[in-house]
Amino acid sequence: MPKVSSGRRAETAAVNALKALLESRNLIVQDIDQRNDFGEDLYVQFTQDREVTGDVIKVQVKGGTSWRRAGGFGVPVGDHAAVWADGNLPVICVVHDPDLGNLYWANATDQLLNARRKLVLLKAIFVSENDVLDGDSLEDFIAETRRFVNRYRGNHAVRTQLSEMSGAEFGASDVVLHFVNEHGEDLIFWQCRGEGFATLLHSDLDWIPEYIGPEMLRFESFEGHPDLGEVPVLGDTVLDHAEAMWIAACFAATNWARKPAPDRQHASIRAEVADNYVERQVLRRITAEPDLLVRSAAAVHVSRIAEPALAQEFDELEGDPNIVDEAMTASEATWWDMSLEAKRLVIMYLIDRVTIGAPTDPINQQIQIAWRLAHRPQG
Repeated sequence: MPKVSSGRRAETAAVNALKALLESRNLIVQDIDQRNDFGEDLYVQFTQDREVTGDVIKVQVKGGTSWRRAGGFGVPVGDHAAVWADGNLPVICVVHDPDLGNLYWANATDQLLNARRKLVLLKAIFVSENDVLDGDSLEDFIAETRRFVNRYRGNHAVRTQLSEMSGAEFGASDVVLHFVNEHGEDLIFWQCRGEGFATLLHSDLDWIPEYIGPEMLRFESFEGHPDLGEVPVLGDTVLDHAEAMWIAACFAATNWARKPAPDRQHASIRAEVADNYVERQVLRRITAEPDLLVRSAAAVHVSRIAEPALAQEFDELEGDPNIVDEAMTASEATWWDMSLEAKRLVIMYLIDRVTIGAPTDPINQQIQIAWRLAHRPQG
């Protein structure tokens, strides 16, 4: 006859011990279907004065002596790291020691988020032998866990509100910071992990993303406006001094996130980032050199485009006089309303190739543009 393994008996005993303890305090405990291993065993909903609250956690339960480590226990993270750190509900790990009959607990979500900030790849959740979960410590466990749930849920709520405000889709592990200037305008600093640049979203600039790095924050004097003195500028965006101080603080606080992430790497830069960056560099050049399009188009016609597929696309675009007219009148004022075909033709006139570097490089090093014509000094 088939036999029930000792490991299964230990896990069942652990779950039953924890459920009995939590239900003794009128908490609502619900089993999670174990036909698939999703890394959690129970949902626990907290109550207060016998009334249900909105505070819920997930619990991973382990039982047996195999989890013992020096000073406590270790619960393997496996491939659950992203879900435990970034899911909608925080995850608590509980270990049952069958020899002593004790339960011990640790906040897996909190440990993973702390490790991420330190660029450490956490392979196991440490459960200290000092963090006993029993009738005497249950009230402290409930209070501490509910505080974390509310802070964790609050962070998700703020992120959702900022996403709806700006139209941006933030990843669960992205760092998203918010600032309101003296004019009531909203600024969002958005740092994706493992990328060597951040994104600035500004309500007064229609939330068009500006991809930025610490090296792009500078002070400039504007010709014809000596009364302004030196003004802080970030990429193409002019800031006031309060905004500049906030941006500098954001860069300092997220320096860790621009380093290679230990648990995953971006294979390449996001397509929308590369496209936006190239477009901004095109606008910067045609604004600084009003005759650039004419000169560059003439250079293309002399040298022709070598790659057959691109040459065919070029001929098709130039075969429509409306596209050509629209492209040749491109400017910063008209760019965002231009057709995709006209934008494409402008880029083909101006740029020979774009080379993409390492994702953790600053964006101006990561995206290298080979122009058909070199920059021509003005004046």
